[in-house]
Amino acid sequence: MRITKFGHACVRVEHGEATVVVDPGAFTDPAALAGADAVLITHEHMDHFEESRLRAALEADPALRVWTNRAVAAQLDGVAQRVAVVGEGDAFEVGGLGVSVHGEWHAEIHPDIPRVPNVGFLFDGRLFHPGDALTLPPHTVDTLLLPIAAPWSKASEVVDYIREAGPRRAVPVHEAVLSPVGFAVHTRLVGPEGPGASAGAELVVLGDGEGLELD
Repeated sequence: MRITKFGHACVRVEHGEATVVVDPGAFTDPAALAGADAVLITHEHMDHFEESRLRAALEADPALRVWTNRAVAAQLDGVAQRVAVVGEGDAFEVGGLGVSVHGEWHAEIHPDIPRVPNVGFLFDGRLFHPGDALTLPPHTVDTLLLPIAAPWSKASEVVDYIREAGPRRAVPVHEAVLSPVGFAVHTRLVGPEGPGASAGAELVVLGDGEGLELD
């Protein structure tokens, strides 16, 4: 399995014959969708879901399919036959790559802002993308895509999340809200020199377009 980071929360997952793109939002290079078999969307916010780009990709490739929650699917009228609605406890396959679905709601941004549905995706039982929530995977995973910063989180929560999840490896995502200095501060907190070190996870920082082979 290989993952490639494509801006903010978007990750391209390649495994065997399957190529899956997760959360190609407004901060993502549209090239991330080229050649994909499936697009998985965790929730409806624009940094994870860019409707016009996704529709363009669906028009360009009649074989492309989408898996997402009910709120996103409701915005994709006209292509509903190519969109599968999934939620907590569901499982499916894309080209032999097994995917299970975990979580229900976006983390709270503020009590005055309504929460939206959010689902996390677990690939092959070992790579987990939680979307915009600190959802724990159903078991310890090899690689956690770690939302490093967001309007809905604080550093102590991110540290506690990686401690509780206990992955072998953590790859920071969701960093577009940070300056380069802020990103360095946050990754230090969850890295070997910060309180997150007690989780025992290897921290692997990927730049946009950089990939990682998962053994």
